[in-house]
Amino acid sequence: MRAPVAAPAGITAAAAVHVSKVYGHGGAAVAALDDVTVGFQAGTFTAVMGPSGSGKSTLLHLLGGLDTPTSGQVQVEGRDLGGAGQKALTLLRRDRIGVVFQAYNLLPTLTADENIRLPLALAGRRPDPSWLEHLVASLGLAGRLDRRPAELSSGQQQRVAVARALVTRPALLLADEPTGALDSATGTELLTLLRATCRGTGQTIVMVTHDPSAASFADRVVFLSDGHVVDEMRDPTSERVLDRLKSLEA
Repeated sequence: MRAPVAAPAGITAAAAVHVSKVYGHGGAAVAALDDVTVGFQAGTFTAVMGPSGSGKSTLLHLLGGLDTPTSGQVQVEGRDLGGAGQKALTLLRRDRIGVVFQAYNLLPTLTADENIRLPLALAGRRPDPSWLEHLVASLGLAGRLDRRPAELSSGQQQRVAVARALVTRPALLLADEPTGALDSATGTELLTLLRATCRGTGQTIVMVTHDPSAASFADRVVFLSDGHVVDEMRDPTSERVLDRLKSLEA
């Protein structure tokens, strides 16, 4: 395994260090990320924002080990993902990283309950009954656990995907537009749960969102534009975030 290069000071949970990601070749090449260095301290909740095509989802996928950088290093808990073997990477994603995909990625033949339990089943583990009950109640899924994805609304599918990502109590949760399919009240309940989980368990959350109100639940907002980190904001409010986004899109 390659020795990790120096990550930004104080960062212990996850980091991208001089990361670039290029899709395509030659004249058709597109740089989704260009020499990005950004870190996420353990036990913090960070929102990643920026115009369409700024590299938000690409960064999330790299942090989750779902894609590999063209250059630079991605580190999770001090481990360079590029130097980890496939088996080690699979175990890291299973045991330490939870991902909420924008497209949900639920298995259509499984019930909501089976989808939620799937990561633990694959690991040969049983869920913590009290934690599972807490997730189901907090996400409003009681009474729907026996339904398959096709029998659920988009918002309900999103909540099942969130419960599946949280059921293993991952050290790092990566969420791509987790409130995109939810109404305002349900979105607020979900964000409140994420913030409480972060503060109560020391979990690290990185959330891609376009919604300034959702970003206001985070401790920090990182702004991307054209594949670069261009700014960050501590203790954000929806008004301040909206103003900054408008300046990026001007």
